[in-house]
Amino acid sequence: MSGQFELTEDQLAIQEMARKFTADAITPHAAEWDEKHIFPRDTIRAAAALGFASIYVSEDSGGIGLGRLDSALIMEAMAYGCPSTSAFISIHNMAAWMIDRFGSAAVKAKYLPDLVTMDRIASYCLTEPSSGSDAAALKSKAVRDGNHYIVTGSKAFISGGGANEVYITMVRTGEEGPKGISCLVIEKDMAGVSFGANERKLGWHSQPTAQVNFDGVRVPVENLIGGEGEGFRIAMMGLDGGRLNIGACSLGGAQRCLDEAIAYTRERQQFGKSIADFQNTQFMLADMETDLQAARALLYMAAAKVTSNAPDKTKFAAMAKRLATDTGSKVANDALQLFGGYGYLQDYPIERFWRDLRVHSILEGTNQVMRMIVGRELTRQ
Repeated sequence: MSGQFELTEDQLAIQEMARKFTADAITPHAAEWDEKHIFPRDTIRAAAALGFASIYVSEDSGGIGLGRLDSALIMEAMAYGCPSTSAFISIHNMAAWMIDRFGSAAVKAKYLPDLVTMDRIASYCLTEPSSGSDAAALKSKAVRDGNHYIVTGSKAFISGGGANEVYITMVRTGEEGPKGISCLVIEKDMAGVSFGANERKLGWHSQPTAQVNFDGVRVPVENLIGGEGEGFRIAMMGLDGGRLNIGACSLGGAQRCLDEAIAYTRERQQFGKSIADFQNTQFMLADMETDLQAARALLYMAAAKVTSNAPDKTKFAAMAKRLATDTGSKVANDALQLFGGYGYLQDYPIERFWRDLRVHSILEGTNQVMRMIVGRELTRQ
């Protein structure tokens, strides 16, 4: 590859750093985290020490101030070891960026130093039990009372729910629809904050997921991110980056499955020869590689657009998320098939990736919603 399609030396260096960290700190332990439902807080803190908790937080705020492609490279590298842990770190990055980009000096001073080191970890709270894809219909209310908002409502499927200390929460401060939504920073130990039981999930076992409940929680007005009524726009801008990261997690996980499948089919003998010598196997591997490279190229292009604030950034982030997550699941599924019965066993990593990558087509906006975003853009006059 030449010129504009090559990663820079800095990007190659950060990719190499993330790959080395993953090989040392994530890959050897990921199967155990999955099986025993271990939340690897120390490993996540170690990632923060490399700057991976504040990838696109400005250097003024203590972050490493990189772009969205750099972030995608880091997430992709970590997901090669464990998509669930990489995605969890991605969500924290999204929350930290929202505070840095839209928060007042007071809010940034209050939260960012601890978020950069991951001494405190942040969750993103948009989805509610009755509003998933229709996020703008959210009902959690925040009523102004002097220097505080009184917050009542519930959030569902929250990564880090019950474990994390900081919750970036979308609440209704005004009218119905997106214009009545604001964004507040709520802390775990504020009176009236409680959590549902840890959800029992198909995959993503290395991170806790729970409902978050607010029962008359008093939140200081200074914890508002952006202005009143700007919450939905801020939430959606956060998701442009989140979608790139979750797509990148699918690419990393799928790449691992492809690499494992190549190694396995070369070793495995049937009918007197290695199954990698059968044309069917080679054609499957060829399609897996082609589809993965195509999805990666689109995702990197979308990342460049989000970094440069291009007018079509949201459309490209949606297309890239849709393609990367669907492709990731298909590659993992084909890898499982190439492993045959062994692919179904927990002795091999493929079934874990198959489970972990499945949710990527649902969260940060379902792939049906991604199609809606793209279709609307294409048909708008």
